[in-house]
Amino acid sequence: MLNISQYFPITDPTLIFFVVMLIILFSPIIMGKLRIPHLIGMVLAGILVGKYGLNILERDNSFELFGKVGLYYIMFLAALEMDMEGIKRSKYQMLVFGLLTFLIPIALTYWMGTFLLGYLPTAALLLGCIMASNTLVSYPIVTRYGLQNKLCVSLSVGSSMLSLLLSLVTLASIVASFKNEDGIAFWAIFVLKFAIYCAAMIFLIPRFTRRFLRKYSDAVMQFIFVMAMLFMSASLSQLAGVEGIFGAFFAGLILNRFIPHVSPLMNRLEFIGSALFIPYFLIGVGMLINVRLLFTGSHILWVMFCIVVFGTLGKWLASYIACIGFRMPLSSGHMMFGLTSAHAAGAIAIVMVGMKLPVGNGKYLVDNDMLNGVVGMILVTCILSSLVTDWSSRQIILHDKTLPGEDDKKSDDEKILIPVRYEEYADNLISLAILMRNQKLNRGLVALNVVYDDKDMRYNQQQGRQLLEQCVKHAASADVKMQTQVRIAANIANGIKHAFKEFQASEIIIGMHMHKEVSRRFWGEFHQSLFNGLSRQIIMARLNQPLNTIRRIQVAVPSRAEFEPGFYRWIERLVRLARNLDCRILFHGRRDTLALINEFVQNQYAETRAEYREMEHWNEMPKLASSIAEDHLFVVITARKGTVSYKSALERLPDELTRYFSGKNLIILFPDQYGKANDTMSFAESQHQEQQSAYELLIAWLRKRFNINRIH
Repeated sequence: MLNISQYFPITDPTLIFFVVMLIILFSPIIMGKLRIPHLIGMVLAGILVGKYGLNILERDNSFELFGKVGLYYIMFLAALEMDMEGIKRSKYQMLVFGLLTFLIPIALTYWMGTFLLGYLPTAALLLGCIMASNTLVSYPIVTRYGLQNKLCVSLSVGSSMLSLLLSLVTLASIVASFKNEDGIAFWAIFVLKFAIYCAAMIFLIPRFTRRFLRKYSDAVMQFIFVMAMLFMSASLSQLAGVEGIFGAFFAGLILNRFIPHVSPLMNRLEFIGSALFIPYFLIGVGMLINVRLLFTGSHILWVMFCIVVFGTLGKWLASYIACIGFRMPLSSGHMMFGLTSAHAAGAIAIVMVGMKLPVGNGKYLVDNDMLNGVVGMILVTCILSSLVTDWSSRQIILHDKTLPGEDDKKSDDEKILIPVRYEEYADNLISLAILMRNQKLNRGLVALNVVYDDKDMRYNQQQGRQLLEQCVKHAASADVKMQTQVRIAANIANGIKHAFKEFQASEIIIGMHMHKEVSRRFWGEFHQSLFNGLSRQIIMARLNQPLNTIRRIQVAVPSRAEFEPGFYRWIERLVRLARNLDCRILFHGRRDTLALINEFVQNQYAETRAEYREMEHWNEMPKLASSIAEDHLFVVITARKGTVSYKSALERLPDELTRYFSGKNLIILFPDQYGKANDTMSFAESQHQEQQSAYELLIAWLRKRFNINRIH
């Protein structure tokens, strides 16, 4: 019988790189299904393929090289992503909160490490550095809710920088103490070298960077220059007696103002790091972890429990002490705790340094128990941070009454993009846009036709031009100007999203999927990717008759819709439609939401024939089907996942619309909602996101297997 164990561990460099690429490719997909942070997935994959797991890969020199680069890269990107301007505005409060969130966790963890776990004082102090620092893993959740400018968020970001900086300085002192023990003289020299190093970097790097970026615009040269500055700073920090990760972090802070967050250079830096260096480093970390020790006794579990409880308690106390001291709402304290409670990049970086500090007898400052405990802590705190941040974001919006600003109603950036594909629907979509547009602004429309980049591209281009000519004629008949574009793309949704950005459009009006021969799914080939990839207003229409024959518009409004930033935009569009069609419009929703709609309509469009009817629960929506006639237009205001007005009942929307509203004139409207497109990527958040989790798929399979019907 063939013995395959003789082929493992793999030693061929080509095969090693191939296996690593497969891990980097599939780990985010699997972790996305399980709703586990992708950073943890890379570490778990390293455990699986390492010598303590299935022994598939050997941790060779490539892991040492890429691991070192990835370690520096994590710290460098963490500094680059700091909002320096927001930190400057609240620098004194940030300083206080930063000291609290550093001192309290390090003190509690040091006490726990020495008295409960029996560690050496230096080991307990290093563990305290890990728990005093934090990584802003859940920050993308804040951006999704549009709360970046909240004081509690700015304080959390600034304190994260300060606590990480203090932790790295403390770590540098620990490392330096292992190299030399000359008492006061040593520490005086150390402080002097550190001061000279900081002054030299602050003086040299900005001048080098400013001159180079002005003279050379080549993308590759700029990238290489930034990398050179990163490793120069890391190398000189080691000469100054400070660990190289501090130099990488310090270089990121200095270069922060030269590399805007939305610049092409920043995108390249994040792409290279997220695609290669950082995953390689994380996989290498996992290969060092001996998971078998978890089954040798309860000590590791006790270590992990102590680290999680005392470290998290320290962050909790710091957040709420600062919240009370600054006289901020309690929801702000929740947010500060959620953002500062996660440990990821900094924790891994610090613990890796400790694993190289010998304490005698072949032992090191960080043993296997502490390493496994820290990895378990990272998993727990990342999940806890994400849950608390998401919950506190909703609390701030709902309880603090954070409504869309008045400027959202007054300013009008209207520019409607209309993707068209089928001739039979094009005229109705153009008519819908004309009826919804603001005639006072007198802005034109944009019609778009996207064709696949395949063998029929030229033919489809010609067909697209003919279709757009038809759209131009239809718009011209209403004295409306129209821009057109035939766009070639490998992906229809991406083509629409890119055109949306190029034309600086404000919203999209697009036809609903109706061709079963193309796709049997409700959303069709690309609609779901479109509304998940854009946070702006998207109107999907299925019009079975000319709009001028519509007699009534009925609108189903979910609870909390008033807390979305696009609330007034969609009301205005629908009211304009009703006025131009000279028909009644009936809103179904909760009393508080309807009151705000009524107030807006009375103030802005008092002559509109608007009616209001209470609908306490979204589950009542199927009952509306009996009241919608063939000459009515039914509008459903929905929401994207993770937003304030989103509810689990919206997952049933495709089934309910198919079952109860088949053949009706229908509009599904996704309002403006805070967030960024899912095609962005940072070192803390991979690009891939799963729309449906493994748990949802399992529940759906069980329902189908045992014929369990949902209760409405």
